[in-house]
Amino acid sequence: MTGIDRRRFAGALTGLSGLAALAQVPLARGALADTPRRAHAGGDPFSLGVASGDPSPDGFVLWTRLAPDPLAPGGGGGMPSRPVPVEWRVATDERMRHVVRRGTVAALPELAHAVHVEPSGLRPDRTYWYQFRHAGELSPVGRTRTTPARGARPGRLSFAFASCQDWASGYYSAYRNLAEEDLDLVVHLGDYVYEGGIPADGGYRATPVPEQLRDAPRDLGRWRLQYALYRSDPDLRRAHARFPWVVTWDDHEVQNDYAADASQYEDDIRALRLAAYQAYYEHQPLRRAAIPRGDGEMRLYRRLSYGDLAEFNVLDGRQYRSAPPCGWGEAPACDAAYDPSVTMLGDRQERWLLDGLAGSRARWNVLANNVMMGRLDHDGPSGDVLWHDAWDGFPAARTRVTDHLAVARVRNPVVITGDWHSTFVNDIRRDFDDPASPVVATEFVGTSISSNGDGEVYGPYYGPMIRHNPHIRFFDGDRRGYVRCTVDRAEWRTDLRMVPTVSRPDVAAYTFASFVVEDGLPGARQA
Repeated sequence: MTGIDRRRFAGALTGLSGLAALAQVPLARGALADTPRRAHAGGDPFSLGVASGDPSPDGFVLWTRLAPDPLAPGGGGGMPSRPVPVEWRVATDERMRHVVRRGTVAALPELAHAVHVEPSGLRPDRTYWYQFRHAGELSPVGRTRTTPARGARPGRLSFAFASCQDWASGYYSAYRNLAEEDLDLVVHLGDYVYEGGIPADGGYRATPVPEQLRDAPRDLGRWRLQYALYRSDPDLRRAHARFPWVVTWDDHEVQNDYAADASQYEDDIRALRLAAYQAYYEHQPLRRAAIPRGDGEMRLYRRLSYGDLAEFNVLDGRQYRSAPPCGWGEAPACDAAYDPSVTMLGDRQERWLLDGLAGSRARWNVLANNVMMGRLDHDGPSGDVLWHDAWDGFPAARTRVTDHLAVARVRNPVVITGDWHSTFVNDIRRDFDDPASPVVATEFVGTSISSNGDGEVYGPYYGPMIRHNPHIRFFDGDRRGYVRCTVDRAEWRTDLRMVPTVSRPDVAAYTFASFVVEDGLPGARQA
């Protein structure tokens, strides 16, 4: 591999982190010169599209994965088992005439020929376009954006958040509409893929799938196929190409309701989790710091700022959590959940979150969160049944966060949440065991992109519970869509963008309801 300083990286090539470092090194002219012009046979090497993510004031991550045969058995995408060069460039115009950054990097078979490029030194608060080239073929042009400079005072931020996009449950008509929005970024809150095998008939899509997708993913090759199937959707690819994304996961990227290494279904999920984590990194626009380490940890929690207007605390509520002490899923509350050692985020991440919130100077402080923080009492005063996969299963950990919001006087905390395939607008109280406790934050729980299809599932289930929970300002359980948020210096506006069906991709979204949070006043009111 001509053009790479092997001595510089000899000590770094220990596991995936070393490989990621190697892949980032610019290749000199003539590097990988022994690679033929077309290193693969078959289709478009950019069949899985392009993406950008984790924007900063001077850059972002650019992503693609070479896969001319994305569903080829084994998960290799139709690529050879050797490194190949990929060129990239960033321009200030959509026609890519005014190029301001460019380079060539190695796409490695150990990372499924995925490419993660981190250009820097760009101007803050600017729109850029980007493109990849491999073996004489060009990728689609993607559009992205840097964030305002630190200390800048932007007047407005527009973003959307989404979650729960089971491929077999329906088309991504929500993403087709999201791609037409005028947004600065998209936040994905988990369940990007699901861990089950794909029905032979494609489920709700009625699209036959090949044999190699029928069994559930258990190893890295099969997980790569799962992501390739999901990313084959043209509306998901377009939404990725239109905006920078900020992603975190929930449970279905590994296994339903898992907690760290604990599972309700099997004794040891460590190998499954490691394979799933690597596939997640390979298919998301994440920075090199997120690549899984040799001990299996993947550092996903991080913080992004949008000038002094908003700060996003992106949380990982799966990798470090305790096994739910009162039981998996729906179960009565118990004293064990109030033990101070029980954690949702893990000690290190929790301290990082609390310290960051205390030191924030942002007007709006966002917690990008995977499971609902607000309490959902299932049976009212006569009982104590809760859903223990959510923060309800970790009440002491939740109270440590809500106490901190009050004591540190965190300005305008807003929690954005996925997971529930339903919409909730919640007042977050300092202590949910005390109904008179003050409201310290606002939570918006978004519905699913496609999961549950067009079925009426959670409306009939959760609907009768809402009367036991006066802090829940709004609930809807029967619609699919995404959430659009427009933030300025005076208020936060949330629009629930719904689609009438996921049985076809070409339907228009509509605004089902809107809510406003005023600066300095926690709790939402319906607009």
